[in-house]
Amino acid sequence: MNDPERIGTHLTPEEAKEIHKAFMGTFALYVGIALVAHALVWADKPWFPI
Repeated sequence: MNDPERIGTHLTPEEAKEIHKAFMGTFALYVGIALVAHALVWADKPWFPI
């Protein structure tokens, strides 16, 4: 229970890195989809001129 590798999160550093990697992957996918969606909306109805 007093394992210094698990202070505060109950995860080992390896487990935390694995979760972080998965989170960053899904976050990058989310941002990519949002960028495509914004580009498509802007192409249809530009909200500012270029």
